[in-house]
Amino acid sequence: MKKHLSTLFIVCFSFTAWSQSNWVIDKNHSDIGFSAVHMVISEVTGEFKDFDGTVSNAPDDFNGAKVEFSAKVSSINTDNERRDNHLKGDDFFNAEQFPEVKFSGKIVKEADKHYLVGLFTMRDVTKDIKFDVKHNGTIPTRRGRKAGFKISGVVNRFDYGVKFNRALESGGLVVSEDITITCNIELNEKTEG
Repeated sequence: MKKHLSTLFIVCFSFTAWSQSNWVIDKNHSDIGFSAVHMVISEVTGEFKDFDGTVSNAPDDFNGAKVEFSAKVSSINTDNERRDNHLKGDDFFNAEQFPEVKFSGKIVKEADKHYLVGLFTMRDVTKDIKFDVKHNGTIPTRRGRKAGFKISGVVNRFDYGVKFNRALESGGLVVSEDITITCNIELNEKTEG
């Protein structure tokens, strides 16, 4: 009986290990974007150009997969050099003192929806977040499997010490407290060897 249980355990463990995989972000086919409301009437968008991320121990549906991500603050780009330099300064991100925005957590599946849950760090302040995740599918290619995701959520920048603002005469703020984050992510499965 013990022998049968040991064999069953080994088979189950081997199957679980085999069915999980590790992935890296395909930076050529991914973007890390954000937007903020400007002067109450419009949105300004931007992105981080330099970022890295991995997804590990991922089953086919990615439920429970571990996610590690970082973006270089110095790579921020809103198509306006003056604004970008302001964002990199101490009024906002302070790229010199806090060079990275980071996330560490996992993908979880609840019913038929995926979420990204874990710890989001900006300006050395770390808080729990939960973002929506749309898993666009996984496909085989000549270079290995690829998986696609769209991630979206909102963070309040004041919670992370990014508190620069000016009030408008008409009411409201020059830059909104809430920042919408939208990421289109393409992953490449890592292969051994």
